[in-house]
Amino acid sequence: MEAFLSSTAVVALAEIGDKTMLLAIILAARLRAPWQIIAGIFAATIANHALAALIGREVAGLLEAPWFRIAVALGFIAMAAWMLVPDKLDDDEHSVRQRGGAFLTTLVSFFLVEMGDKTQVATIALAAHYKAVLAVAAGTTLGMMIANAPAVFLGEALVKRISLNATRLAAASLFLVLGLWQLASAFGWL
Repeated sequence: MEAFLSSTAVVALAEIGDKTMLLAIILAARLRAPWQIIAGIFAATIANHALAALIGREVAGLLEAPWFRIAVALGFIAMAAWMLVPDKLDDDEHSVRQRGGAFLTTLVSFFLVEMGDKTQVATIALAAHYKAVLAVAAGTTLGMMIANAPAVFLGEALVKRISLNATRLAAASLFLVLGLWQLASAFGWL
């Protein structure tokens, strides 16, 4: 349950202001099909984060050495720093084209944009830490939906009301705490 709840909280906070959240807002404005967009986000996230969680678990399973736990801890700390950097969509991502309907457009767009994104990297790190693929993938997927579903329906109004700096700081703090906790555990201080 800890893996699920931690994964949900970390990704929900990390996703606010992320480029995939901005993509959700753009898709909602252009395609005007909120339920299809949410379904596409959900399907893309399940596929992407399940794959990331599997990678995280396998990496952790192969490398049980203390140095790997230190590397994971440093990865969490690096993620804390990365969270403080605001995201923006690239110019080519602004030209969203609808091919195959809103669901398919969202599915493909979200899956590709999420590759190498902060939340995907976070999913790998969380799975390596907890070694719980299903709990981490379910938690990170729920976190993505908590952040992106309101963005689809509320779009720009939501972004104007929520302090992106405060959410980035909260997400960075969570990653820092996880990193320090993992580091203390790797050195036997806990």
